[in-house]
Amino acid sequence: MSGNTFGKTFRVTTFGESHGLAVGATVDGCPAGLPLEKDDVQFELDRRRPGTSTVVSSRKEKDQVEILSGVFEGSTMGTPIQMLVYNLDVDSSPYSSIASKPRPGHADLTYEIKYGKRDHRGGGRASGRETVGRVMGGAVAKKLIKTTHGAEVLARAIQIGPVNTVSEPDFEAARRGLSSEVRCGDPDASARMVEAIETAASEGDSLGGIVQVMARGVPAGLGEPVFDKLDARLAGALMSIGSVKAVEFGAGMAFAGMRGSDANDAITSINGSAGLVTNRAGGILGGISTGNDIVINFAVKPTPSISKAQDTLDLLTMDSVEIRITGRHDACIVPRIVPVAESMVAMTLADVMIEGGFINPGRI
Repeated sequence: MSGNTFGKTFRVTTFGESHGLAVGATVDGCPAGLPLEKDDVQFELDRRRPGTSTVVSSRKEKDQVEILSGVFEGSTMGTPIQMLVYNLDVDSSPYSSIASKPRPGHADLTYEIKYGKRDHRGGGRASGRETVGRVMGGAVAKKLIKTTHGAEVLARAIQIGPVNTVSEPDFEAARRGLSSEVRCGDPDASARMVEAIETAASEGDSLGGIVQVMARGVPAGLGEPVFDKLDARLAGALMSIGSVKAVEFGAGMAFAGMRGSDANDAITSINGSAGLVTNRAGGILGGISTGNDIVINFAVKPTPSISKAQDTLDLLTMDSVEIRITGRHDACIVPRIVPVAESMVAMTLADVMIEGGFINPGRI
């Protein structure tokens, strides 16, 4: 299987299956001299791991990271950084009865068509558990862009099912889960989001939502025009996350209903340099960063693993059958996708910064 490595200069290869021995990542291209501790990675993994609340999967994984190489005496060495966590709470029994029956909404059918063989246990490589490796790579990327440029990437849930928030962004509350386990940052909306998830779960169903990502402190001039635009790179990174089905920057789809006089960001002098009065463009113009906050919204589809009856095909007999999916699943993956999205944006920015000469590829 190809397509397991992300990036051009800052490269992250993820490995492992949902019910295999372990999952992890190899980060190559990180400069030497970056301060990096196990706790830097563990903090991010703890934000994504299951079994932490009533609205996520009850699978009890500790996700304790082991750094196997690339770090010595508290800093990177410029060599490949390999990290893994072991899968400890695996229960493959619910999948044996549906091994030949692809689950609607999952990658089961397309993996079968492409490879003729797949790991049916928990979705194998197509499982959300694959994102453990992304978060590991993201932890390194976050530390790199913060250390070199003071840049940071933060995300929050702004909609789950029919519930959305209109409050001012509180990314810090969302990051630490201070308002609720849905990582919204708005206590009132968070409570209603939790209620919506619990209601859907009690009915054997699931919910989707919208996540907002903001990258602050990103220098102007990142990205290449035409075919390698920064927004194209970022959109591709986010669309590579399972269940992400749409991405928009700044005003996004709302641009379709605007006039140019409303859509354009006026240009002015800010501290002696050219800058934008507003940020409807979302921090990117012509595929190049403006120096404003990069603002991205993306849509996450409802979790396809639901206990309601669904129609599918038994690939052994080619008979139409009805299945009900059992096991431990998130009724909404939005809360756990938040740190994954931050990781993909941070990895993209680290990659583009090294590629564009903003970060020395050899050493900090």
